[in-house]
Amino acid sequence: YPGGEGELLRFIAENTLYPDSAKAQGIEGRVIVRFIVNTEGNTEDYVVLKGVHPSIDAEALRVVSLLRGFSPGRRNGVPVNVYYMVPITFTLNEANKE
Repeated sequence: YPGGEGELLRFIAENTLYPDSAKAQGIEGRVIVRFIVNTEGNTEDYVVLKGVHPSIDAEALRVVSLLRGFSPGRRNGVPVNVYYMVPITFTLNEANKE
């Protein structure tokens, strides 16, 4: 990802919206999403490997679907599709419990 793993996680954090329904119920947890970085460097085929709650899982998939601009994987110099996994943690703090 442009800028590396830190930038990837920053992008996810800045673009994730905590679902109101999950916030109201006090639901927290870590969603593990797997996707493919295709030969063009975009993401596709998003799958929740470990979910928390339907609304949180859907938000994790939405944010991952926004990712673009990866350097595609290469095999023998030829771009190939590569699986990638990312954890997205949803944690409530005092500021967003309301």
